[in-house]
Amino acid sequence: MDKIWSIKPQGDNNDIKHLSAALNVNMVIANLLAQRGVKTFNEARSFFRPRLSDLHDPFLMKDMDRAVERLERAIRNQEKVLIYGDYDVDGTTSVAMLYLFLKDYLTHIDYYIPDRYTEGYGISPQSIEFAAREDFSLVIVLDCGIKAVEKVKMARDQGLDFIICDHHNPGESIPEAVAVLDPKRPDCPYPYKELSGCGVGFKLLQAYTLKNNINPEKLHDLLDLVVVSIASDIVPITGENRVLAWYGLKKLNTDPGMGLQTIINFAGLKGEEISISDIVFKIGPRLNASGRIEHGKKSVQILVSVDTVSSDALGEEIDSFNEIRKTLDRDITQDALDMIERDEAMRSRNSTVIYNRDWHKGVVGIVASRLTEFYYRPTVVLTESNGLATGSARSVKDFDLYEAIGACSDLLESYGGHMYAAGLTMRIENVRAFSERFEEIVTKTVTSRQQLQTVEVDAKLALHEITPRFFRVLKQFAPFGPHNNIPVFVTEDVIDAGTSRLVGKNLEHIKLDLMEPDASSGIFAGIAFNMASKFPVIQSGTPFDICYSVELNEFRGKTNLQLNIKDIRTKP
Repeated sequence: MDKIWSIKPQGDNNDIKHLSAALNVNMVIANLLAQRGVKTFNEARSFFRPRLSDLHDPFLMKDMDRAVERLERAIRNQEKVLIYGDYDVDGTTSVAMLYLFLKDYLTHIDYYIPDRYTEGYGISPQSIEFAAREDFSLVIVLDCGIKAVEKVKMARDQGLDFIICDHHNPGESIPEAVAVLDPKRPDCPYPYKELSGCGVGFKLLQAYTLKNNINPEKLHDLLDLVVVSIASDIVPITGENRVLAWYGLKKLNTDPGMGLQTIINFAGLKGEEISISDIVFKIGPRLNASGRIEHGKKSVQILVSVDTVSSDALGEEIDSFNEIRKTLDRDITQDALDMIERDEAMRSRNSTVIYNRDWHKGVVGIVASRLTEFYYRPTVVLTESNGLATGSARSVKDFDLYEAIGACSDLLESYGGHMYAAGLTMRIENVRAFSERFEEIVTKTVTSRQQLQTVEVDAKLALHEITPRFFRVLKQFAPFGPHNNIPVFVTEDVIDAGTSRLVGKNLEHIKLDLMEPDASSGIFAGIAFNMASKFPVIQSGTPFDICYSVELNEFRGKTNLQLNIKDIRTKP
């Protein structure tokens, strides 16, 4: 499938020249900074060397004073407090963080994670009944709750106070809880809007420590949990998230909590320098697997472990859940691909809506992501649960999936999400009508550009500009993630040095040896995954263009710079 190479606008030329001189870096590096909103020496210093003192005053958040006062009263009176969170990574890390911090101040504290299959997302009626039955008086909700207007009213009628810490967009009205902390509230003046759910919980604890003169190191010891939430929930790594992630990675790499250390060991990352990418692909999926396969409470249990025996036992169990998850993911994805390929009408559509009553509900979101990547079109994957068709949807760049699903709301029992990802439930008999309506809406609104994958390119670069010093500075742009992705470059008119070859089990990848026609760069190693179809042209000696990121490759004890090829464009 052809891809669009979209080269980002260059920063202001005066800013670039000023930064280049002030920082003693080349113009390419200075431009990368300018593209990220860094214009001065001091801003560059804050970018490259974040400080915890750069974090905003937590009391700028709407309702923070009320939340802290209610928490102080609970601690003063030794009330029973329940920590409640969603079953995904953001939710479970949030719950673990608050539990680990507050257990030193509360005698009666417990946590609750809803069951994905019997309770679903958000505050469940079962959890309210549990809290009331067990005489809890305060429930602190994390990573959900902003739309739970009726549930909070139900809880209040039973004598339960709620503090909500959420980061999702609110509905038309705000729940009448004791305090609702959410920077996305339209009436919230908090200057940074992109915190994870765990990040909002962190701000609550930060406010409590400030007001009660508690050593902030006690809170900073939990930043490893915060960075796992930031990476796994794919929130922008800018502003406060960059500061929290920077220090969280430092903690994760030097002194992680016992449970996270166990997960690190099972993920094969012991002794490695853990990055945001490692969290996204190796740590996060393991923590998510508990809620997908059995129960999300297992993830909290390992994250709050205090002895190695129980931590290791839980780690082994969670790792087995992850293996089951991978098998289900692989098998259901293949099943879905086969169904689509057998159906010519489905293949030719502008959207995918696919249903199988026997698919595992816990992995349909992952399968939706895989199908979107494969066919590159808005995708809905449904299965049966509790007598209804329920599932997940994923979108392509710049297409508002949430709006398209909302246009089908009369066919749905419920739905929620955002522009790029959503969950939805409908009666089984409505699946066909939903599929037709959704296809009609997508066909009318999707543009031809949205139907092509886009590679965002930061700048053009010559191979000879890629020096060890250039790479050392480039590494300091980390932690990488949304709105601060690993820089991608374009180099035009490169040629094969004559030693490129096909590699991989099925010879599906190309191991490249590249050079510029005048040989000024020497030879650069590259790897192009799943691009074997481009190999004949590369072998022919014809110049071609590449877009890529620069990485460090370690193989058999040797380390070298390598180009991770995103796409290859041959000359017409």
